[in-house]
Amino acid sequence: MTLNNLHDVYHDQLQDMYSACKQSLEATTKLGRAAADKELSEALIAGANGIGEGMDKIKSICATHDINPEGEHCRGMEGLVKEANAHVLEQEFGDDATRDAMIITQYQRMVHYALAGYGCLTAFANRLNLDEEGAILQSMLDQTYDGDRHMTQIATNGGVNRDAA
Repeated sequence: MTLNNLHDVYHDQLQDMYSACKQSLEATTKLGRAAADKELSEALIAGANGIGEGMDKIKSICATHDINPEGEHCRGMEGLVKEANAHVLEQEFGDDATRDAMIITQYQRMVHYALAGYGCLTAFANRLNLDEEGAILQSMLDQTYDGDRHMTQIATNGGVNRDAA
């Protein structure tokens, strides 16, 4: 498909973000099961719920543009999910806190990809005067930032990094 204008880029990136969410949802669920720290596990469950909510919202936005949300496969998230599997699920750890520190690392890498995606989508929607869509995407961006900050708090103030050290 030729991308001729910002509308085309917006549609392409909605599909890419849907694929990224779909892939990260499964990975986040697995990371949540692997986490030993209760707060971390609960945060990952909340993160998975947020990812599912994002998928629903993207699907709804795609429907208004008559595009299939599953029209793309996000290779960027595919690589991040492979990294999470290799560095957490396939790796041996000497203790739970060290595994939890690695879970936070890998999860935040996926989240940062989502932050970039939601940020771009929000900017595109706003530039295209799609105010309602821009507000929806901004709320998903804000929610994703909140999740990222919570992970940092668990790592630093919650003691995961301290215990892993």
